[in-house]
Amino acid sequence: MDPAAITADSFSFINLFIRADWVVKAVMVGLILASLWSWTVIIDKSVRLTKLNKQASDFEDQVSSGRSLEDIAAEHGERPTQALPRMLQGALKEWRDARSRGLVSESQTAFLIQRIDRALDTTIARESARVENGLGSLAIVATASPFVGLFGTVWGIMKAFQAIAVEKSTNLAVVAPSIAEALFATAIGLIAAIPAYIAYNKFSTDAGKYAGRLEGFADDLSTAIQRRLAERG
Repeated sequence: MDPAAITADSFSFINLFIRADWVVKAVMVGLILASLWSWTVIIDKSVRLTKLNKQASDFEDQVSSGRSLEDIAAEHGERPTQALPRMLQGALKEWRDARSRGLVSESQTAFLIQRIDRALDTTIARESARVENGLGSLAIVATASPFVGLFGTVWGIMKAFQAIAVEKSTNLAVVAPSIAEALFATAIGLIAAIPAYIAYNKFSTDAGKYAGRLEGFADDLSTAIQRRLAERG
C-alpha cells in the first residue's frame, strides 16, 4: 500500500478486512461465524434456563401447598414435558404398582425404593444432559478462538515482513497496514472467545444448580414414598 495514500480511514474495520490477505480474511470470517453461533447458544440457554427454573419453582409451590401428590400429578397429564412432574409421575407409578400387589415384606419394600430411585436418577441424568446440550460448542469457541486469531496475526505479520523485503524499507508506514490487519484478527478472536468463556462458566454453574434442584426433589419424593410405605406397614 502506498504510504502517501494512508489516512485515518484506512484503519477502519471495513478497510482492514477488505485489504487483508485471503488467509486472514478466512480467519476473520470463521471467527465472526463462531461468535454469532456462540451468541445464539447464549441467548437460547439463557431463555431455557430461566423458563426451567420458573417452571420448577411453580411446581415446587404446588407440591408444598399441602395438596395430594396424586391430584398434582393428574393436573399435569399422563406425559408431562417438565422434569419435576415426570419424576412425580414415575414415583407414583411405582407406588401404585407396589400397592396393587400388596407389598408387605421389608425386602419388597427395599426393592421398590431402589426402583423409584433408579427411575428418578434416570430422569435427572436425561434432563441434565438436555440442559447441558450446547455448552460444548461454547467451550470450543472460548478455547479455540484466541489461537485461531493468533494464527491470523502471525500470518499477517509474515506478510508485513514480506512487504518490508519487497519495498526494501523499514518505514512504519509500509508495514503498519499489514500489522493492523493482523492485530485485527486477534481482536476478533478475543471478541468471540470472551463472551463464550463467560457464558460457558455461568451456564455450567446454572446447569449444576438445576441438577441439584432435581436431586433434592428426588430425595423428597423418595422420602414421601418411604413414609407412605411405613404408614401402610
